[in-house]
Amino acid sequence: MTQDTRDIADQLGLLLQRRIRRSLYAGVINDVHEAVDEGAYLILSGVARFGPVSAAALGAEVGVDRALVSRRARTLTKAGLLLTQDDPGDRRVTLLALTEEGERVVQLLRSRLACLLDDRLRDWSATDVSQLRRLLTRLVTAIDDSDSLD
Repeated sequence: MTQDTRDIADQLGLLLQRRIRRSLYAGVINDVHEAVDEGAYLILSGVARFGPVSAAALGAEVGVDRALVSRRARTLTKAGLLLTQDDPGDRRVTLLALTEEGERVVQLLRSRLACLLDDRLRDWSATDVSQLRRLLTRLVTAIDDSDSLD
């Protein structure tokens, strides 16, 4: 392992820390909807990306326990942001999907996140931003395509 890969691992570890996520999402979720907090953001964005999806499958994709997904989903369903539907392939499974209001909220959250990143990267050159995007995409693809990081 080189010093560069150790440094990259350290930086990725910082990005994954709850403190950094909270800082990043604080301005994004503020006043969007009374039911939306950091945990709800994770569930809503996951359903937007993978849905309609079961709580178990969503939990596996976003790294959260199925029970936690189910609890959050109940709250978001009561708030009118999610709905449940039977899985046409297996009637024993309930799928989570966004309502129209849920889709509106997700679009607003994504727009706010993009604006926040624009603000944080405003002093970066267009070349640096483009390179960051390209390299992050490449890293995510490499990690996603491998079974482990060994």
